[in-house]
Amino acid sequence: MRTFNYSKINEQKWDSELLSLIAAIYKEAGKQEMFLKQRPEELEKLVEIAKIQSTESSNAIEGIVTTNTRIRQIVEDKTTPKNRDEQEIAGYRDVLNIIHDSFDAIPITLNYILQLHKILYSHMNNPAAGRTKSVQNYISATYPDGSIRTLFTPLDPFETPTALESICNEFNRVIGNNELEPLIAIPIFIHDFLCIHPFNDGNGRMSRLLTTLLLYRSGFYVGKYISLEAKIAKNKDLYYDALGEAQVGWYEGTEDAVPFIKYLLGTILAAYKDFEDRFALVETKLPALETVRRATMNKIGRFSKQDIRELCPSLSISSIEGALRKMVAEGEIKREGNGKNICYFRLK
Repeated sequence: MRTFNYSKINEQKWDSELLSLIAAIYKEAGKQEMFLKQRPEELEKLVEIAKIQSTESSNAIEGIVTTNTRIRQIVEDKTTPKNRDEQEIAGYRDVLNIIHDSFDAIPITLNYILQLHKILYSHMNNPAAGRTKSVQNYISATYPDGSIRTLFTPLDPFETPTALESICNEFNRVIGNNELEPLIAIPIFIHDFLCIHPFNDGNGRMSRLLTTLLLYRSGFYVGKYISLEAKIAKNKDLYYDALGEAQVGWYEGTEDAVPFIKYLLGTILAAYKDFEDRFALVETKLPALETVRRATMNKIGRFSKQDIRELCPSLSISSIEGALRKMVAEGEIKREGNGKNICYFRLK
């Protein structure tokens, strides 16, 4: 069976691109800490938006969907799930809330990961919830012609509990002893988790929840305010490409995890940049129209009302709608489409 030794990773020579990503993330994390002290109440509104986006996007990657209205109601715990998809969405919400509220009290161990997986399926009858896989699983791709190709064969079921426990122990050891930079250790842990693919179902969603948990425990809180899952969903082809590259040679311990590390660090840095943009819009108290106008200046091409809402968390939906109507009437932006498909783009 594959062995895990994260100490060897620290002997690797990292290129300037990867080191620059790490330095930039630390710089942005420091700025975020300063921003949070200045505008804690306004920025708290970003948290609920990020929760909704994270829950929706992480499930959508796996084809688990419902309407925008239902997603919001489920995340805000104002409704009962009506079907299997909504039960899975509610489970994701529950795990995400636990991580938000208690990340510092959730050790990275096999038993805690199993408990989180059990909560993920707590709204449905799934006998495999909270247990490692009982049958061999495969990472496959489906092509436009309907053909399916196996991209990677994860560990056998009987090897899985030991392997999952090993990566937890290694991660805790190198982090506890300050042997490895957390921003390198976290992507490597997630990459190993995905190669082990420990569950019959829910591996992708668990990997994204664990990414958030590990980042919080290492002092990187951007995922609380900007959805990392939404960023991954927008570029999921890049996510799968990076993962595929990094899986080559994994069984032999000769894999190059750098493509996946860079992908994840790039996603984290992009989220921090988004946070800075959104802070700029709440930093100065401006009339609703001017706030929305500044938000539209951050958008290139077509954008939706929801895109503007994410940038203007301090404004109500009615204020945003009113400002957009006025900008359309004054010829600053153009409106297209109907119903859910309404979008806008700047004319000036």
